[in-house]
Amino acid sequence: MLHPVGPLPAAVYWRRRLLVLTLLLAVLGGGGWLLVAALTGSGSGGTATAAATTSPTAEPAAEPPALERVVPSLASVQTPTPAPEPPAEPAPEPAPTPGGPCSDDMIELAVRTPGSAPVGGKPTFELVVTNVSTVPCVRVLDAGLQEVLLLDGGGNRVWGSNDCFPESSSDTRTLAPGESVTFPLVWGGLTSEPSCTAERTTPAPGQYAVRGRLDTEVSAEVPFTIS
Repeated sequence: MLHPVGPLPAAVYWRRRLLVLTLLLAVLGGGGWLLVAALTGSGSGGTATAAATTSPTAEPAAEPPALERVVPSLASVQTPTPAPEPPAEPAPEPAPTPGGPCSDDMIELAVRTPGSAPVGGKPTFELVVTNVSTVPCVRVLDAGLQEVLLLDGGGNRVWGSNDCFPESSSDTRTLAPGESVTFPLVWGGLTSEPSCTAERTTPAPGQYAVRGRLDTEVSAEVPFTIS
């Protein structure tokens, strides 16, 4: 083997042997690389398959459009609620003028009674006018502007002080703050009506009410008993 025999020179046979040996090494080396590549590819494929089997692919989260990322949604924008406007205050009433006329708001009208009277009695009623303002004022207190009424339980008119014997006088006064003026009126104990033409009779016993008036100002009603 180490000493080739043949008609050709020995160098020719050595070159042939080297060529065959080189080809053999090349074939063996290429086959080894193919085997390694095959084994490596098989392992990667198995891992990928197992991963695909055991873990499903997660879908990427949907991102909002670019415009929504810059401009907020109208539903998420909170509009400030305007504060309620305070209620309008009423205009102040003009202050009364000292020495001017006493308006109905500046006086208080009340009627006083003895509380009760027997049938046919002649009780005295009093009409009281008081200046309840803070300044002096002038009021016309003529007798023709004064009136006292007797009403039954149903509110019907029974008697009036100006029905049959009306009085007249000229009486204008300046009332100081808190000053009161009293006017007595006597009832004759009989019924009456404004024309004083109807028959006058004695009211029956029962519960009645008395009310006073001074021109346009009217007092509250006061209970009165006829027994």
